[in-house]
Amino acid sequence: MPNFAYAARDRSGRALRGSVEAPTPTAAADDLRNRGWVVVQIRPEAARADRSSSGGTSWMPIRSSDIEVSLRQLAVMLRSGLTLLNALQTVAEQAPRATVRRVWTDVSRRIQEGSGLAEAMALHPQFSALVVQLVRVGEQTGHLETVLVRAASGLEQRRKLRMQLVSALTYPAIVLVASIGVTIFMMVSVIPKLQQFLGAMGRQLPPMTQLLVDISTVVNMYWLHGAVISVLIVGIIAGMRSWPPSRFWMDRQLVRVPVIGILNRLAGTVLVSRGLSTLLRSGVTLLESLRTVERLTTNRYLANRVAQARDAVMQGGALASPLAAERAFMPMLAGMVAVGESAGTLDEVLEEVARFYEEELQRAIARLASLVEPAIILVVGGVVGFVYIAFFMALFAAAA
Repeated sequence: MPNFAYAARDRSGRALRGSVEAPTPTAAADDLRNRGWVVVQIRPEAARADRSSSGGTSWMPIRSSDIEVSLRQLAVMLRSGLTLLNALQTVAEQAPRATVRRVWTDVSRRIQEGSGLAEAMALHPQFSALVVQLVRVGEQTGHLETVLVRAASGLEQRRKLRMQLVSALTYPAIVLVASIGVTIFMMVSVIPKLQQFLGAMGRQLPPMTQLLVDISTVVNMYWLHGAVISVLIVGIIAGMRSWPPSRFWMDRQLVRVPVIGILNRLAGTVLVSRGLSTLLRSGVTLLESLRTVERLTTNRYLANRVAQARDAVMQGGALASPLAAERAFMPMLAGMVAVGESAGTLDEVLEEVARFYEEELQRAIARLASLVEPAIILVVGGVVGFVYIAFFMALFAAAA
């Protein structure tokens, strides 16, 4: 039987290299897995691993769905018996974008040099802290393909929620932008010409038209000032977001304001409960799970609540109490966590909470869209109607 050179990692993460005698590469990989090792590479002795091909679209950014699909492909290939390195090379070759291909090729290269998969992925910001932590646990437990599927499922759920929010607000945004454009065109271009025409005829403008002309005059005179003020406001907000104390204050207000606040609380509750559930089910300790979820949470106020919960657990306290403080998260989270801690089923309870509030978030987004759309149409319709009535009143005055 032929000999196959292998690279693998044991349960402690120690790199192992050697050769094994087996009839096929798959049989050799199975032999190593039976020892509890994660197989990194299998190749006939004196053979060389193939390099991934280049090409594809090099300028397009990496999307969350690209990472999601790649993780699922990697899990399927590992489950079918391919070695980790061969699976990574195949994922790189099948990537639809050159940017994605470069990431996986670099991960593959670092593994050949002796790095672990999680260690190599952590060097690329495209992989979130949750994905890296799950992969690290998968390497340690030998269940890498299982945690890859969980990581991909988590990315998919977040992507679907994001797409639902975007699709719900797309139509109102288009209507608003188009209406603002038409109104500005009328006030900047059409109304001044109509004013000159009526002035040349010695006609007085109707009151509504005169009001519109006055507004148009102000817009034409001070539009540059308005643009500068808008840029300054954006700059001030960006500066406040980059300074930790002011960002913390702004994020806290985003959780407390009406309408938007409930969406942020729902989204934060889903993120924390889903992240903790996924990590705990994969074998990560509660403290490490809380650290990872804290890094995942972009709202610094909610991240601070998670950090306080972690500190309480570290000091021997319960997880539920810090989560209930200041009503940062939805009320049911703390109560269900207390039940899960008592029953020893924290991961299952958190999964139920995540599923419940995920549905609530979807309904809240749908309700917001159903309110925003008619409100924008009413406001825009009123503004456009005012402009057109004033315009036609001026035409009637000219005709008279």
